Amino acid sequence: MPDSQPPPEIVENWTLLDGSAATLRPIRARDMELERAFVRNLSPQSKFKRFMGELKELSPDQLHAFTHPDHERESVYVVIRSTAAGEEEIAVARYAVEPGGTSCEFAITIADAWQGKGIAGRLMRALIRDARARGLERMEGFVLGANNRMLDFVRKLGFRIEFD
Repeated sequence: MPDSQPPPEIVENWTLLDGSAATLRPIRARDMELERAFVRNLSPQSKFKRFMGELKELSPDQLHAFTHPDHERESVYVVIRSTAAGEEEIAVARYAVEPGGTSCEFAITIADAWQGKGIAGRLMRALIRDARARGLERMEGFVLGANNRMLDFVRKLGFRIEFD
């Protein structure tokens, strides 16, 4: 890897399009219940697009891995809103550094109710900024061919689309 130390963490306070406040921050080990609820509340279609298969619930091992990233090779950010009922995770994005240390694979998921509200673009820009600070030269993601919304999104960000 170009730099053995992870870059400084990105934390941003956002005003969303509906006027509500949200915070972008690194995921924390204590976010296990937020992450569990986030995935549990995704629609079956959103789960399929993210996990490329059917998923009802994260396994304990998946939940642990998602909330305890290896900071030497992963960055994971969540977008959190404060509500009357407590904190709510509305988005998550991550990348994992590929062998060789010059590229990474990303994944991004937005809660169904928050899709199409500009969160994905802001979240991806933070993820790209983090990857560049780490010295990574290339970012790639695997997207289902039928996921036109995501394909359009990454195209607008300047990603090249290759079908496999």
